[in-house]
Amino acid sequence: MQNPSHIQGVSLAALADEFGTPAYIYDGEKITTQVKTLQEAFSTVPLKIKYATKALSNINILKLIRKAGAGIDAVSIEEVKLGMMAGYSPEEIMYTPSGVGFEEIREAVKLGIMINLDSLPLMEEFGQIYGNTVPACIRINPHIMAGGNIKISTGHKESKFGISIEQLPQILKKVSNYKLQIIGLHIHTGSDILDAEVFLRGGNVLFEAAMKFADLKFLDFGGGFKVAYKPNDISTDIMEVGKKVGEAFQEFCLRYGRQLELWLEPGKFLVSEAGYLLVKANVVKESTSVTFVGVDSGLNHLIRPMMYDAYHEVYNLSNPEGKKAKYNVVGYICETDTIAAHRELTEVKAGDLLVIKNAGAYGFSMASNYNSRLRPPEILIWGGKAHQIRKRENFEDLIRNQEILDI
Repeated sequence: MQNPSHIQGVSLAALADEFGTPAYIYDGEKITTQVKTLQEAFSTVPLKIKYATKALSNINILKLIRKAGAGIDAVSIEEVKLGMMAGYSPEEIMYTPSGVGFEEIREAVKLGIMINLDSLPLMEEFGQIYGNTVPACIRINPHIMAGGNIKISTGHKESKFGISIEQLPQILKKVSNYKLQIIGLHIHTGSDILDAEVFLRGGNVLFEAAMKFADLKFLDFGGGFKVAYKPNDISTDIMEVGKKVGEAFQEFCLRYGRQLELWLEPGKFLVSEAGYLLVKANVVKESTSVTFVGVDSGLNHLIRPMMYDAYHEVYNLSNPEGKKAKYNVVGYICETDTIAAHRELTEVKAGDLLVIKNAGAYGFSMASNYNSRLRPPEILIWGGKAHQIRKRENFEDLIRNQEILDI
């Protein structure tokens, strides 16, 4: 895995000078390449890509993904509205809520967005109000344990997501009672899935359930493709997955008697490797057992290492060829916020620029103002130029919505 000093010819060091640190940097070409890779892998089927907006929801990123030919999957009404601001038409958006209030469902329906029904009570209320007048999808929990971490495993038996496949009779009863217009079935088993067999197992659950529905237009396999995080790391063989899942899907369509569309919902796969978090070393602090590099960022900007034990590669942009030593790269938050533990880096000095890789997915989108810290700017490299697509927050942003009482 390369440790770039430039992206599309743009110097990362120069970006630090221009925009300061910390800063998120996104390689737009990498994002569009990932979309094309998926399209190529699944070229044997009628494919629709629905980007998982929660991974990175900047409007400009959504516009870029739309230009590359992908729709979006939204998990909140706010993501729906961001998608529409980015130019998506309602039919290009799937809304997959989890336990939301029905007023959010009403708002999405008014906007013309397809709802992915994820519970029996939601099916009941949806049926009572809309009957067969609004087409919908059903999210099924396939009872498959898969994914890189239990927190991102969403298809197992005790997951909150979707309706248990064992409740298929109840699903069918509600469809019949309210004459629901079900045009799609959906599963998502988790994130960081390597093996095509996992997708095929989920597919088999979908295929068997789908035979109970006469008017389907698509089957949605979700996302969860793994990307490489470290040197020599393995990632999903997307071509193999596309080949095997495509073959199984086409065999099913012959059995079903009609050609359906295959939908996918990649998030991390499209944007993770395109993102870099550029930080500055504030201090190099030696203890009796560990040498710490304290940087001007932390779990408030990249929570994945602490929340998911995620590995993010780090390199020293200021000293790419120096001798190596082991460091713990830590943040400036008053909390344990280790970004990288016992990591071998070229020698680090205070003031050096470090780059944290794979920061495109669930970096800014999970960022916070913890410790009353400000969120960084977002910079998109597109067409060989740097474009600031979100300004750095300032103190006024931090207090903007506070009402100051005369106490």
